[in-house]
Amino acid sequence: MSFLFLEAYLNLIVFHRYLARDDFHGLHSRVRNCPIGCRTPPADAVPRISSAINVASIWYWKEVLCLQRSAATTCLLRRHGVAARMVIGAQQLPFRSHAWVEVGGSVVNDKPYTPELYVVLDRC
Repeated sequence: MSFLFLEAYLNLIVFHRYLARDDFHGLHSRVRNCPIGCRTPPADAVPRISSAINVASIWYWKEVLCLQRSAATTCLLRRHGVAARMVIGAQQLPFRSHAWVEVGGSVVNDKPYTPELYVVLDRC
């Protein structure tokens, strides 16, 4: 678990840097172009990686935003062979935007009904 925690924490740092520079295009490109690893993921890969991201988020020195967290989770899952997709959505009134991760059409890092609350703007 400690190596996975370190990977998760480093991913949060990488995507924090994009947000600190207001480089949303760069963040989006990095997630979109992140390849899926060629190894077969273990059956518990999704919950283990989600848990590592949760723990890393707790220990992160700043508040972790949903876009940062979802980008880090997506890339970490992909690196471990899971076909994950980051989803960005918005709602009109009151205006809110949100990002989450899906694997096989199911939300893995948020509430399962999240897609019902937002209009999907992009999946990458």
